[in-house]
Amino acid sequence: MKGESAHGTLRPARPPRPPMIKLAPAEKTGPDKDKKRLKERFRTGSLDSFHNLEILELLLAYAVPGKDIKPLAAALIQRFKSFRAVFDASQEDLKSVPGIGENAALLIKLVKDMAGVYLKERLSGKDLIRNTSDVLDYLNLTLSGERVEKFLAIYLNSRNELLAIETLHEGTINQTVVYPRKAIEKAFKHNARAVIFVHNHPSGDSTPSGVDRQLTKTLDRAALAVDIIVHDHIIIGKSNHFSARENGWIIGGPNPFHIAVK
Repeated sequence: MKGESAHGTLRPARPPRPPMIKLAPAEKTGPDKDKKRLKERFRTGSLDSFHNLEILELLLAYAVPGKDIKPLAAALIQRFKSFRAVFDASQEDLKSVPGIGENAALLIKLVKDMAGVYLKERLSGKDLIRNTSDVLDYLNLTLSGERVEKFLAIYLNSRNELLAIETLHEGTINQTVVYPRKAIEKAFKHNARAVIFVHNHPSGDSTPSGVDRQLTKTLDRAALAVDIIVHDHIIIGKSNHFSARENGWIIGGPNPFHIAVK
């Protein structure tokens, strides 16, 4: 269509404008893309296809915004030497790694503690003498990485089902701090008919000491006097355990509490 100029002459119409082309947003690159990729892999699969370093990266993706998580995960492994040691580390030690802040350290601790709650709940309603692997799974997770000695009592009913787990002492263990009376009073409190005593060696070596042996005998005699069965006294190391029952230290109780050595 032609228009008319100010002087009355015809002028050609303007050509139509070309349509606007909307460009697709550029694909994200960098840390955000890596985090999205890891989350999608886990969502559609499982951790079986992940290396330990990638599992740490996935965890850090939820606690470290806007940063590259690959070097942070690598720094954790380099600092603590193993995947397991990362989760056994204290929050203070975790935060000593550059780039690991309060949120990341708290999340790592939370994951391990939640796993402990899960394994403890798995013990509920089971005959723990017939499910000793479940007992050891819980004890290894919760005690093998501890930096201080902890002395626990696992109280059972007449069907060997879990009633309670009590921490009787924290710190260096000897006969003067783990009173048989306290252990027996807790048994009465829970109406327990049997008990498994447990403590850890922070050194990682489960080899018992002379004090461990004498304490076991003292506790065994005290329980026997009030008709409470001591099924075992287990010492947890980093990668192994020691069973007092298996080594003939315990005389009380009609049935041995045999835990297969892993």
